[in-house]
Amino acid sequence: MTQPARDNQTNFNITGQAKPLSRRTMLKGLGVAMALPMLDAMAPGGLGATQALAAAGGSKTPTRMAFVFAPNGVNYDHWLPKGNGSRYQLSPTLKPLESVRQHVNIMTGLTLDKARANGDGPGDHARSSATFLTGTQARKTSGNDIRLGISIDQFAAQQVGGETRLPSLEIGMERGRTAGNCDSGYSCAYSTNVSWADEDSPVPKMTNPLDVFERMFGELDFDNLEAEAGKQDRLRRRASILDYVMQDTQRLERRLGKSDRNKIDEFQTSIREIERRVQMAKSSDDIVVPDFEPPAVEPTKLSERIDLMYDMMRLAFQMDVTRISTFMLGNGGSNKRFDELDILDGHHTLSHHRNNAEMVEKIRKIDRYYTEGFARFVKKMADTPDGTGSLLDHSMILFGSGICDGNRHNHENLPMVMAGRANGSISTGRLLNYRKETPLCNLYVSMLDRMGADVAEFGDATGRLEGLKA
Repeated sequence: MTQPARDNQTNFNITGQAKPLSRRTMLKGLGVAMALPMLDAMAPGGLGATQALAAAGGSKTPTRMAFVFAPNGVNYDHWLPKGNGSRYQLSPTLKPLESVRQHVNIMTGLTLDKARANGDGPGDHARSSATFLTGTQARKTSGNDIRLGISIDQFAAQQVGGETRLPSLEIGMERGRTAGNCDSGYSCAYSTNVSWADEDSPVPKMTNPLDVFERMFGELDFDNLEAEAGKQDRLRRRASILDYVMQDTQRLERRLGKSDRNKIDEFQTSIREIERRVQMAKSSDDIVVPDFEPPAVEPTKLSERIDLMYDMMRLAFQMDVTRISTFMLGNGGSNKRFDELDILDGHHTLSHHRNNAEMVEKIRKIDRYYTEGFARFVKKMADTPDGTGSLLDHSMILFGSGICDGNRHNHENLPMVMAGRANGSISTGRLLNYRKETPLCNLYVSMLDRMGADVAEFGDATGRLEGLKA
């Protein structure tokens, strides 16, 4: 067992009163580092966390930011709500959001002009993912001379990512290729990634839940971890990652009150459950990717894999491992099928439905399926305590696509849902109808402001997005 971190050790000020725990307190053991959620013992002056933050005039918790990309657009007529402001009617596709309605804003009118052809011909799916977080026109090439621009998550990570162990976390459901032609002459790098460090450097996403779990907890060099078989064997041999930090946990609990001990118990129960699900999840080889036949062995249910990835993103925020994340539900132009819905056709194929009633109904089911997964995630974020409020109160999570209607391949009136209040700087529970052709990057500049990033311009933004705070 490794020695406890210095900031975990009890120390006292000149009055003899125990000093508060550092917000960055870690439980450590055998190459594992587990950050803790906000505890009362981390508040100054002997006050509980809630009382101390309230006495300071409001929440001092960090703001988190995440982006969830859904491929192939939606059936927009079925997605579009009716009304405006707080008095609006959820559409059939968005009906799963009813239970979390007070936590979300539905947005219309936002546009990605640089996802349009603009003289480059076909390739809307590659452009939709490439431009989704960059607002930049992708150079049309299937070679090594790719060119795009920095994405909003990496823009923020480069400025404020140093405050956490991981500057950002990139996850997804499909691997895909990083070279070659994936869409009408566009490199697969454009279809496979939404996160870009600079104009020619995509930031690869992790699609295996085990890799995500290892990166969140391990102190090892992630790029030099042992082969997949070795990692799988290690997980089979150990009972839980919590066993490695048990001694450190017991030592810490001796200086905590009952409320904090209960918080840690609930926190560790959550971790153990996620780890159990990681162990049960099959290898990412089981994921159906575009242009490949599904595996002969029935894969783990897609909804369970999606929920697991969402839960690990939530845990990363709760532990303050990172404050910035992206999640690709599918690559640009994804053609995966949805066995759970008894839909054996590929998603991309169905998106070109040409108003065929049977195909349209299948697309509507897929759209609602993705909404249901997001609604479950929002509910869990809202139910996770964090300082004076919930984890969702201190976050802003954007869920949407770089294509509006999959059948039309248009990039205006994008289907966007924003969850969270960003530490009180966003008012939720509304339908926000923006003027058509309002750049999506206007929203991104406003989000960067809320992250504390210094931003003069970003992508094709023309200013800040108004109306986020009522």
